[in-house]
Amino acid sequence: MFKKETVLRIATFVVIAFNALGVLMVSLQAFVSPQSVMDLVGVQLNNTDAFSSIRGVYGGIGLLIFIQLIYLAFKNAKQGLALVALFGGLYAISRIMTIFMEGQLGDFGQKWLVIESSLCVLALLLLFFHARVPKKTALEHA
Repeated sequence: MFKKETVLRIATFVVIAFNALGVLMVSLQAFVSPQSVMDLVGVQLNNTDAFSSIRGVYGGIGLLIFIQLIYLAFKNAKQGLALVALFGGLYAISRIMTIFMEGQLGDFGQKWLVIESSLCVLALLLLFFHARVPKKTALEHA
């Protein structure tokens, strides 16, 4: 039988890694074919500045976020969860703002609103459980 701390550590790693791999997938796609990323939302890139911007934001910044998530998964998992919560939460807020400011989301936006909100809530729940785990003293580590 697993200890609660072990289950929490594994669940934390899985959530961070799942988010990181999703970001990596879009990042690599944007590096190779920026237009294919924009095809997901029905936007046509029509000049080299548009291609370089999508390649930079979704490709380059996406790769940075992937690297940061993987680093935090091994070095400071609670901060990794906080990044997952912020990442998903801010994306969800952006989509909700769009609903109020421009109108109903399409199928793509609705699906991702659910995914991003769920990842945010899951990361926040795991952070809550981490806060409830008693801290070990130096003697208990020995």
